[in-house]
Amino acid sequence: MSLGHADDAAAEHWLHDVVGVADLPNLVACTHLVRTPRPHVAISLAAPDGLPDLPATPADLIPAAELAAAEHRAGRSGRAVRYPGVDRLVGTLTVAELLEFSAIERVIMLGGVDPEPETPVQTRDFVRPQWINRVLTLIATPVGSGRRIGPFELPDPTPCCADKH
Repeated sequence: MSLGHADDAAAEHWLHDVVGVADLPNLVACTHLVRTPRPHVAISLAAPDGLPDLPATPADLIPAAELAAAEHRAGRSGRAVRYPGVDRLVGTLTVAELLEFSAIERVIMLGGVDPEPETPVQTRDFVRPQWINRVLTLIATPVGSGRRIGPFELPDPTPCCADKH
């Protein structure tokens, strides 16, 4: 679907407040940067138990919504905002725990190297994996000194509803 959100934060806020993503534990909700008919963020949603009633996509944004849905279904792109296990990814976990507790299937370092399973991941309580080649993948980067890593995407310093994600 596409409602013309200006950025990821606006799309995430809408997902939380309007769709009520917290009430759908098996939901996979992704944001997609699209350019049709103008740059904006589209949303793709998938849930085995069905989706709530959603507002209609405006006619001029239907191509963007269709593109986002197709990319999500094919596992080619999409930044996952909600997915099974996301609520358990708080504090510091090992790579192995992160993979065990959530729908994330792979963790890679920026540049493509896989970290060791015992590597600590400082989640910052903000973990946004991406679909890459049909695999829900978290891209990570070193954090501070030592062996710790963290998600490459940093949380907004003043997110709209960070205490609810």
